[in-house]
Amino acid sequence: MKILAIDTATPASSVAVGEGDNLLAMNLRVDRTGHLSFLTPAIDMCFDQVGWTPRDIDAVAVDVGPGPYTGLRIGIAAAQAVAASLGVPIIPVGSLTALAWRAATGRRRIWPVVDMRRNQVATQAFMPVPGGVVTDGPAQVVSVSEFQALLSSDGIETLVVGDVAAVGDGFLRGVQRAKQGRPRYPTADVILEIANLRVQSGEYSSVDEVRPRYMREPDAVIRWTEFREEGIWPGSETQ
Repeated sequence: MKILAIDTATPASSVAVGEGDNLLAMNLRVDRTGHLSFLTPAIDMCFDQVGWTPRDIDAVAVDVGPGPYTGLRIGIAAAQAVAASLGVPIIPVGSLTALAWRAATGRRRIWPVVDMRRNQVATQAFMPVPGGVVTDGPAQVVSVSEFQALLSSDGIETLVVGDVAAVGDGFLRGVQRAKQGRPRYPTADVILEIANLRVQSGEYSSVDEVRPRYMREPDAVIRWTEFREEGIWPGSETQ
């Protein structure tokens, strides 16, 4: 099966195409605000590299987060547009899963982190198993100090991967049995690898079923109560 994979959940935007277990082409750029300008040219470049047209695609895989809002919306909207226009299914993959998947070595419990800003990170515990990882707890958004407490209370050796820079320099000093590893960001080649396995198990989603996994309220919140008090409301008359 020929799959197009898209990842814009973090500052590392990436696109990959592959068939079966083979990664055939990939483009990546790290730019916190450059997801939109990167995506279409990157997809076109991957197609050119392998000699495909969009009609050759059998499925689209996309990182559905968690991650910052703008990047997630751009990647998921692009995946939905491609899948809808071609009539092919979507395979959603979580960014925490992608980070843990790439880091799965040894027996350490894996704690991937995605910077959610506001001094918060998204994280979830995973355990390595033959052929991948399994979750070992719920996904959650926590403050940096809460995350440090999670690690300190963990009773086994742990590996922290992802955007560790978001939690600050020297974060792991004093945390017993924990060490830092790679990758820093999820990437489309890993999304592609996970999607290929899910395809074999028949784990598809329709275009309408795919939603961003924000895990918290937006940074910008409309203060509807203040609008009502000031008479600024759809249908109201202002002088």
